[in-house]
Amino acid sequence: MPEAFDAVDVIRAKRDNNRLSDPMIDWVIDAYTRGVVTSDQMAALAMAIFLNGMSREEIVTWTTAMMNSGIRMNFDSLGRPTADKHSTGGVGDKITLPLAPLVAVFGVAVPQLSGRGLGHTGGTLDKMESIKGWQAEVSDKQMMEMLGQNGPGAVICAASADLAPADKKLYALRDVTATVDCIPLIASSIMSKKIAEGTDSLVLDVKVGSGAFMKDQAQARALAETMVALGTDAGVRTSALLTNMSTPLGLMIGNALEVQESIEVLAGGGPSDVVDLTVLLAEEMLRLAGKPDEDVRAALNDGRAMDHWRAMVEAQHGDLDAPMPKAKHSEVVYAESDGYVETMDAWGVGICAWRLGAGRTRQGEKLDLGAGVQIHAKPGDYIKKGSPLLTLFTDTPEKFARSIEALDGAIEIGSEKPTSVTPLVLDRIDAK
Repeated sequence: MPEAFDAVDVIRAKRDNNRLSDPMIDWVIDAYTRGVVTSDQMAALAMAIFLNGMSREEIVTWTTAMMNSGIRMNFDSLGRPTADKHSTGGVGDKITLPLAPLVAVFGVAVPQLSGRGLGHTGGTLDKMESIKGWQAEVSDKQMMEMLGQNGPGAVICAASADLAPADKKLYALRDVTATVDCIPLIASSIMSKKIAEGTDSLVLDVKVGSGAFMKDQAQARALAETMVALGTDAGVRTSALLTNMSTPLGLMIGNALEVQESIEVLAGGGPSDVVDLTVLLAEEMLRLAGKPDEDVRAALNDGRAMDHWRAMVEAQHGDLDAPMPKAKHSEVVYAESDGYVETMDAWGVGICAWRLGAGRTRQGEKLDLGAGVQIHAKPGDYIKKGSPLLTLFTDTPEKFARSIEALDGAIEIGSEKPTSVTPLVLDRIDAK
């Protein structure tokens, strides 16, 4: 049977800044998934989209086509509301770990389908695999049991290979063709998976700053507005928070280190920025799920969230009593002068952790789960010359020198205490 279109005609249309018709988009996504449209051709089309953009109508059709390339999940049989959160990624962003069990405390099921690290940003599945025995893959039956009335109410797991397979294939191509940071392609990539996931409501944590993919607040807002519109159009209650990623989140950067910090939060402690963002996102998820008046902080402080965390991890064969991976080598970075920490660039610290082995340099690479960075002082803190500023961890000591190079200019210490601090949450985007 002849194909409905020719790939060259589709590429030419977008190259010449014309609108792609709905049938044209449906065909090109399906043909690419089937292998009829080659990777070279899709790379050319992705670059044309990167350069010329897409209308809202095109983005909706593109997202729907990718979503329809695979299965659609449904949680109606649970008899309880479902809510999910997606972060666009940052440095020290371990919020999913305490957030999922915290929201589950209040009778809202949280099917948190997560991914692995990309570049300098950590991946939730990589963090969770620091827990001995924990398994990222769960069956549909196991997922429903975990989300049901007798389960922990939350699951953090890998998405099925049948969920938006077109996106999986296209994302790998974008990663090697310099078309990752393109709002239509980012928005459709995220939302095709999240809509196909079948959750009732979705909160988007769109990071802004040096450690995020979106460096500029206007650009982040445009992405957030696009994704909120996509979710709303698909019948998913969707909102977005623009959150600061100029400074690393928390005091621990790296897989096992971030799990340990997450457990501190679940135990009622932990750094204030991690606690505050966890609470704010939980409140937003519960608001969309129809439960706006719950006392979220109380559930962290009284152990209920920890109980759900333990049940969730143990259901996926994780052993929380086993020792966490620990790096064999460490090196301390000391303050070179007395004064106040004025800035701590998330990008520099993230690249440092990545070079230590906390992130991948190629797809499928095994991580050093104990590698990373511990922060001893953050912006606004006073530090004395010769005091520890950072501690670096790795199993490969030869990596220290290049990792420390990433910190050049990343941390500034001055004589005056900073008078202004960028707020953690910059804005909220609701459906229009």
